[in-house]
Amino acid sequence: MNNITLGRYIPLDSPVHKLDPRAKIMAMLIMLVAIFFPAGWLGYAIIFAVATCVILIGKLSFSYVWKSMKPMLFMMIFLLIVNSFVIKDGIRLFGIGKWGLYTGALSQTAYIAVRLLLMIMITTCLTATTKPLDMTLGIEDLLQPFTVIHVPAHEIAMLISIALRFIPDLIDETLRIMKAQESRGVDMKEGTMKEKIVAILSLIVPLFVSAFQRAEDLANAMEARGYAPGEPRTRYKILKMHSSDWLFLAGACGVLVLMILLAYVI
Repeated sequence: MNNITLGRYIPLDSPVHKLDPRAKIMAMLIMLVAIFFPAGWLGYAIIFAVATCVILIGKLSFSYVWKSMKPMLFMMIFLLIVNSFVIKDGIRLFGIGKWGLYTGALSQTAYIAVRLLLMIMITTCLTATTKPLDMTLGIEDLLQPFTVIHVPAHEIAMLISIALRFIPDLIDETLRIMKAQESRGVDMKEGTMKEKIVAILSLIVPLFVSAFQRAEDLANAMEARGYAPGEPRTRYKILKMHSSDWLFLAGACGVLVLMILLAYVI
């Protein structure tokens, strides 16, 4: 649970932290699109190098980013097992009877794993360098043109912001409940399958109760402050793009163009 870092903001003084949230959100979306172009290992290496530069400029530690990737290791193993039964391309490395592990399964799993890790790496850079309030304002501004077709831009931005904001809180609450259950003799690591299921149920029930209580407290607090969905609202903070924001966005567009060239031209 401690390895989940998505949604955690790291208050540091860096050029990436000072960028406009709209520029960072748009750059993240552009980079995610670039990842899915079949640009080969060279393309993935370029995206990794760009993401590494952003991490260094943002003064983030690589150990922090690695923590966000570690929970995906189980999924990588699962993908490899599934692909070993489905993909039969390439050279057969070893096998038992009709089942065998082929080089095609390894390469396909590696492609998927690299894509997922790059996506997590990029999204972690966004959430770690952007305040939740700035994230809300940025998403709302980006969705503002869709209000002409009655898309509730502010409500969608508020929901996304609240979801990102409460991910760390729910993780901390889960750890607190686990420690409380362990102090009462509940062992979630040992025992039979039935005992493990009972132990997990003893964790899920209080977690849901706590989550609903937090949601009710948040709703009461918003209602007490006069929040009304759909009503016109004013802002204290007005976002404004600067030359550094446009340069950052242009860099992301440049990476996308390069991936297109590598995939379909070169």
